[in-house]
Amino acid sequence: MMQVTPNPIRSICIVGGGTAGWMAAALLSNIHQGTETKITLVESPDIATIGVGEATVPSFMAFLSSAKINPKEFIEATAGTFKLGIRFDDWYQKGHNFLHPFGKIGRSLDGHDFYQLWLKTLAQSNNGYSGDVTRLMDHSPSAIMAEQQRFMVEAQLKNTPLETYGYALHLDAVLAARYLRELSIAKGVVRVEATVNAVQLDARGFIDSITLTNDERISADFFIDCSGFKGLLIEENLHVGYEDWSEYLPCNRAVAVQTENIHEPAPFTIATARAAGWTWKIPLQHRTGNGYVFASDYCSDDEATQTLLNAVEGRLVNEPRIIPFVTGKRKKIWHNNCLALGLASGFLEPLESTAIHLVYRTLVHFIRNYPERDFSAALEQECNAQIDQDYMEVRDFIILHYCTSQRDDTAFWRWCQNMPVPDTLRDKINRFRLRGQLERNSENLFGVDSWLSILEGMHIRPQGYHPLVDALDGEKLARSLMQGKQAIYDTVMRLPAHGDFIQQHCASKK
Repeated sequence: MMQVTPNPIRSICIVGGGTAGWMAAALLSNIHQGTETKITLVESPDIATIGVGEATVPSFMAFLSSAKINPKEFIEATAGTFKLGIRFDDWYQKGHNFLHPFGKIGRSLDGHDFYQLWLKTLAQSNNGYSGDVTRLMDHSPSAIMAEQQRFMVEAQLKNTPLETYGYALHLDAVLAARYLRELSIAKGVVRVEATVNAVQLDARGFIDSITLTNDERISADFFIDCSGFKGLLIEENLHVGYEDWSEYLPCNRAVAVQTENIHEPAPFTIATARAAGWTWKIPLQHRTGNGYVFASDYCSDDEATQTLLNAVEGRLVNEPRIIPFVTGKRKKIWHNNCLALGLASGFLEPLESTAIHLVYRTLVHFIRNYPERDFSAALEQECNAQIDQDYMEVRDFIILHYCTSQRDDTAFWRWCQNMPVPDTLRDKINRFRLRGQLERNSENLFGVDSWLSILEGMHIRPQGYHPLVDALDGEKLARSLMQGKQAIYDTVMRLPAHGDFIQQHCASKK
């Protein structure tokens, strides 16, 4: 006979605030509404949010929904803008750019993937077909919306050629943490402003309690480590170890600075390849976030800072600051009664804006495998395996941008020409080169359309397409694609400009 949970977790202590800590507090306080579980967050008054990147991916909208957060209120509170994707400048070669849009590219037909249909139209254009041929991005609603800098919320785009688009947000990380803090406290989370002075373990090696600088002692059934790169709980006390991925991703430092806006905010992030890495540009309503992620073997801090300052537009809002990091992840992100989140769990450079996504996904996996106080090793093992898969997926997708570049104008990019590539990524590229097929996995952040965007942007195309597509009439197919392209464009041009939409519906109150 099934029994009521005999030994439920009744107390959770989150060590560290910032975006990760308050995301955990917001989500868990919502889930535990109506239970006796107490959630406490210990936040040091001396540590500011790192804020390396202030861009998200579409899963962030799922987080807002899960935490029962009104997106309009959140955007107003965080000076947010909409993000339809990322534009990559100078990655394939200097002077070349391409988009990685969110959402779907094209529509399947008679069971055939759209990409296979598009490949057939390319092949027949090389064999005497006289009609026009579309770009792959012509069939991405988000790409055309981004190019034309137009926007509209999804409720208004149902049953239109744009209904398969996708979007995320650019946000001010400090304002986001503040909003989530106020929300969490209103839901019963107890905030303690102090610094952890000591950590006490029990005989099993589990965390029993923490002692704060104000001499307060906090005991809890479960602890969440959001203490930043040092990993106060997960590493300094539980010693889980770190898996270093620098051999694949040599960038190990960033310099960041904020500037005043001089243009209307664009609905996309810009990532520009530079001599020893890449710079980001993230437009918010009240300012722009800028940074340079670089490899110290190829560039000094002073050189990186000067490169960034030469690239930014607008007056500086703050002084540039250097942020060192080691790419990789903890060998165990959940160990005993401790879960690591954010920078405490690992770091992958923000090229595809995945930091906040990995916080949310880690929480999703933890909630799926939520323990009782007997802390089943099987649940911990399963959760870690799922998190590891997420990290490796993101790692391989980021490496894809480097290993497929044709740049050889600096020592850094020449290294990328022959860089080590994980077998998982090498096998995927090799399979794609045959006839453009990629494995579909609904659990992955980066679906087939994301991979196609980068591969096409890097001018990598397969040798052929699936032979069964030849059952379709080629000329009719080409005309159909042209009609689809035109329908998307015409609908996009009826949408309001991105900046106008924000001013009318969710202008910042800050």
